[in-house]
Amino acid sequence: MSVLYLVEQGAILRKRGDRVVVQKDGNTLLDVPCQKVDSILIFGAVQVTTQALAELLDHGIEVALLTRHGRLRGQLTPVKSKNVVLRMAQYDRSRDPAFALATAREMVTAKVQNGREVIRRFSYNHPEAALGDVDARLGQSVDAVARCTSIGMLDGVEGSAARDYFAAFARMLLGEFTFPGRERRPPTDPVNALLSFGYTLLANELHSLLDAIGFDPYIGFLHQPDYGRPSLALDLAEEFRHPLVDRFTLNLLNLKVLAPADFVVEAESGAVHLAAEAMKTYFRHFEEFMLDEKFPSAEGERTSFRRMLQLQAQALARALQGGEPYAAFRYGSVGSHAVPDRV
Repeated sequence: MSVLYLVEQGAILRKRGDRVVVQKDGNTLLDVPCQKVDSILIFGAVQVTTQALAELLDHGIEVALLTRHGRLRGQLTPVKSKNVVLRMAQYDRSRDPAFALATAREMVTAKVQNGREVIRRFSYNHPEAALGDVDARLGQSVDAVARCTSIGMLDGVEGSAARDYFAAFARMLLGEFTFPGRERRPPTDPVNALLSFGYTLLANELHSLLDAIGFDPYIGFLHQPDYGRPSLALDLAEEFRHPLVDRFTLNLLNLKVLAPADFVVEAESGAVHLAAEAMKTYFRHFEEFMLDEKFPSAEGERTSFRRMLQLQAQALARALQGGEPYAAFRYGSVGSHAVPDRV
């Protein structure tokens, strides 16, 4: 099963039997059975027939509509899961201050520790980067998280840890790209553009996954409820940002999969985005990265990042319904420290 990314401007998504077909100017660009598709992301001016939409919904396939440059506009979702018991447990737990704080603290601890693991794996190949100082400060942040008694305190520690981590991230870029620090709205350099784009894809995938299991994606623990914000999807995304999106970004840039010419700048806003052809390259490598069964899971099988997202959502469901503490995703616990990253 996979995610389809439709970026060819002017293309049309149609239905042919129980298959979806993408055509442009009379040519067939893609023809795939619905059974092999988990979700579809449509970027920019790609048309979809009503027959195709009906077929996708009948197969439980979610469709996300994004701008050409990756800003989420909205989603077309099949009938929601009937797991009302899970949603009731989620609402109850979100109103339990002790459980909510403990869960948020676990998520932030995992995020910081996963950032440390990314730094350590990079340092295995590049000891000259001398990132031990950042690793030590992040260790202090882990200790500080344990002392937090409110979500506000957690936010402060997480913000400080993020600044330390991204200072190290800038030193992990080996080629001609530089990183001025995290800039989001809008991203004004290629590195920030890739990070923002990857975080959007991650949050969208988690949103769809949570929806399918029966969660309310808008009720979170670390991210407090806010109008229109999928707080729970953003909560789970925190655990995967560094080992998934950040490492993937480093792979693309340090292995020279992408070059400065693959990015364009909007004249009015100064926002930087991937060019159309480069976006196709990005998605091809992203799917390979997501599906690569690169590390063992607790189940004793080789597991991909996409499967890990599912396992974490299921672990959260068990914690909400069973009362046991939530155990967040630990990158170092599923991959051997003796197997460094390629970059």
